Amino acid sequence: MKFGRFEQQGRVFYGILEGEEVSELDGSPFGSYRASGPRHRLPALKPLLPCIPANFYAAGLNYLAHIEWANKRAGASKKPPAQADVGYRSPNALVASGESIVIPADSPGPVEYEGELVAVIGKKARNLSEREALECVLGWTLGNDVSERTWQKSDRTLWRAKNCDTFKPMGPLIVTGLDPMKQTIATRVNGKVVSEYDTGKMLFSAQHYISRISRYMTLHPGDVVWLGTDGPTEPALKDGDVVEVCHREIGVLRNPVVRAKS
Repeated sequence: MKFGRFEQQGRVFYGILEGEEVSELDGSPFGSYRASGPRHRLPALKPLLPCIPANFYAAGLNYLAHIEWANKRAGASKKPPAQADVGYRSPNALVASGESIVIPADSPGPVEYEGELVAVIGKKARNLSEREALECVLGWTLGNDVSERTWQKSDRTLWRAKNCDTFKPMGPLIVTGLDPMKQTIATRVNGKVVSEYDTGKMLFSAQHYISRISRYMTLHPGDVVWLGTDGPTEPALKDGDVVEVCHREIGVLRNPVVRAKS
């Protein structure tokens, strides 16, 4: 099933996408709902963030090729993590597909994309085993973990590097029934594929991350867990670019890039 959150003439609602039509829901996929509302043509609707998370978790380094690329570029020798590290991001940085990524005027750059698979939590959960972990997941969406690399080196908490307004595009849909370890994520910049990888190469599985988080923190409906990226994340994004994170079922998360004037 493909859930989306949409706006039409100032009215916000969830719907189920079927082909090019959206069946409006009475309720939401995070609670009870009925597909009893009107049907809309998809182009007539404005796509919104598929959920508004209270908590926003992000996997640390989770793909070997990404670590190797970063080491080569920096002349470093960072080893793969011995355990799954979990970061925390600001929901304030989230924007929907179609909205602009705004590079701050004083950013020295480079600012780079990171296309990721995202778990969307569907029900309250605590102390899950890895075997149980996916039981709390409603479905899967896409994220672009936009990162300012100079600030990433200098800011101990990554507060600017990862959390500037608009630095976390997410969407466009939540798709149920996917195996998170058997997906292909691609990223395009100005129509050219610049990254493509298989999620089966994760160092720590989606199930592992969800289980690990739930051991210490209660997961709530609408929370999201971003699962990392693989390989290089070049070229750097610049004013006028269009960056797209793509998946066969979830669709295309498309965002133009602009640089703030001041």
